[in-house]
Amino acid sequence: MPKKKSIPVEKDSFHPRNRHRHRYNFPELIIACPELAEYVSPNQFQDLSIDFTDPNAVKALNKALLKQFYSVDLWDIPEGFLCPPIPGRADYIHYAADLLIGADGKLPKGKHIKVLDIGVGANCIYPLIGHYEYGWTFVGSETDQLASRSATNIIEANGLSKFISIRRQRNADQIFTDIINPGEKFSLSICNPPFHSSMKEAAEGTARKWKNLGKDKKEGIDLNFGGKNAELWCEGGEERFLLRMIEESARYAQSVRWYTSLVSKKETLTACYKALERLGAKEVRTVDMKQGQKSSRMLAWTFVE
Repeated sequence: MPKKKSIPVEKDSFHPRNRHRHRYNFPELIIACPELAEYVSPNQFQDLSIDFTDPNAVKALNKALLKQFYSVDLWDIPEGFLCPPIPGRADYIHYAADLLIGADGKLPKGKHIKVLDIGVGANCIYPLIGHYEYGWTFVGSETDQLASRSATNIIEANGLSKFISIRRQRNADQIFTDIINPGEKFSLSICNPPFHSSMKEAAEGTARKWKNLGKDKKEGIDLNFGGKNAELWCEGGEERFLLRMIEESARYAQSVRWYTSLVSKKETLTACYKALERLGAKEVRTVDMKQGQKSSRMLAWTFVE
């Protein structure tokens, strides 16, 4: 029998308010989502786990986490769409919330805090977590019609239509244009951009993730977390996407208090910093985040004094 590996009970790398700082309690998660049971078994260290290369197992885990921790009773996504890791998405929400903490040190809660999620996706994860944690209202933008419908279905199924709405972005070359209405104000915008510059680069990233999970990538099998082309890659990769976002954000300087985005590649930051300086950003912050073996960062900027 393999020697049992000592795994920390608490994950120090997560944000202090992240509900997922502790290891998954699979018996409790199975109670929340009974369909998860068929995917849970002892791993090589005799700890209960799932096969993270199995997309059905990952989806069942997400359903359980969303129900147990965020009171989301009904959640599903169409086949092939991005099935995100919930703990990492929660981390982004909590670090973004920190940007809004006032001089009194109080966390920003309530429906008066309006947040724009660029590329909300079929999964609608950020609005679900952000509304539960802080009572925020959300507008999610999305270019893909099926993803928009899926996100809307999740919202309606969970009775959240008063707090979360979806707007179609019909021009893929635009980010804020035709999404932010004249005179509309947001406290925050968030975005998980496509990180890769081509399908080939995305496939190579998939292979690395499979290797990290201890398995070979088999031909014809998608990455465990899925992802349509527009979710995973765009021409020029995340740097070009973020530079376009920064340029456009300057045209809506007073519409959003804090613009933010995840940044996968550290080297992307240099061009972003230069663009923000040229456009007259009043403040720029970079927050390093780490979930397990994965490192990323949140870039935040504002044009408001």
